[in-house]
Amino acid sequence: MLMAHPVVLRNLVDQYDTLRILRAENGDAEVQRRMDDITYTLCVATGTRDIDAALIAARHQLPGARPQDDSVLTT
Repeated sequence: MLMAHPVVLRNLVDQYDTLRILRAENGDAEVQRRMDDITYTLCVATGTRDIDAALIAARHQLPGARPQDDSVLTT
């Protein structure tokens, strides 16, 4: 299975989080449309079928997500 680049996943998760806040504040149709697009893209990028699973999968694939992951350490 192809995996999305961590930078792409981080961007999608950040956009989703921002749109979720905006939707809670005003519920605008444009915000909902954009949120639907991001939800779909996150699901495709992570090979999942719902947003909760997509967010878990995306966050798990980000650098530093796993305890033994040393990708955030510098030498």
